Amino acid sequence: MTIFDELRIKFIALQKKPQKYISKEVALKKLQAYCAYQDRCHQEVRKKLLDLGIYGDDLEEIVADLIVDKFLDEERFARAYARGKFRHKKWGRFKIRQHLKQKQISAYCLKKAMEEIEEEDYQKTLEQLLQKKRRLLKVDNIYQEKQKLAVYAINKGYESPLVWETIHRLVKQEN
Repeated sequence: MTIFDELRIKFIALQKKPQKYISKEVALKKLQAYCAYQDRCHQEVRKKLLDLGIYGDDLEEIVADLIVDKFLDEERFARAYARGKFRHKKWGRFKIRQHLKQKQISAYCLKKAMEEIEEEDYQKTLEQLLQKKRRLLKVDNIYQEKQKLAVYAINKGYESPLVWETIHRLVKQEN
């Protein structure tokens, strides 16, 4: 073991703060405030409790209390998440669904979240995104332009057939 390895181990040990004991009641109050500030999913709440040093039955009881007291509601979280990502970040359904799956949201809640996005608003938003991107593109070839627009919209989470249909409609309108 070199001197650098020893220093690295000491540095890591100094950075770890000693874990203070936190009571179940204090943890519950902290998590109530955490959930009241913004809707949270079960995964985020469990991670926060683990970070606070709460494990096992205490963790499960706190999560159950939060659910009973309506601080934690997976369906409400999924609906709010889908609405927010669509309205503010202009994400498509595919990207929203993928991010919700990463947060371990149930299939039922995923379905309810997708109901928050109206079809008319969805298509209008996609069209506006493509028009805005089209104005910013500096491409001579129409095929390159279509390709760049499609890649952009698909990366935002919009479905490929819908993207291509909208691109063809926009190009047709211009000509």
